[in-house]
Amino acid sequence: MKKNLHPASYRQVAFKDMSNEETFISRSTIHTKETVDIDGVTYPLIKLEISNTSHPFYTGKAKLVDTAGRVDKFMSRYGNRKKAL
Repeated sequence: MKKNLHPASYRQVAFKDMSNEETFISRSTIHTKETVDIDGVTYPLIKLEISNTSHPFYTGKAKLVDTAGRVDKFMSRYGNRKKAL
């Protein structure tokens, strides 16, 4: 592997999903002032609003959108208009 390929600040960072308190460790160059201790090791901490552990697409809890109601509402407003030439 090439030397000096990664920036000097490329290190292990803890990412915490604030919606479900899940924490995972990955490598990143992001800067932060907060830290967290995991298994006796101190990592820089990045707080996330959503991750794969809480996103509806990955958890299978996606909400279905009522498209039929939207189409009916659109047709009742604009469907009866004739096209002007």
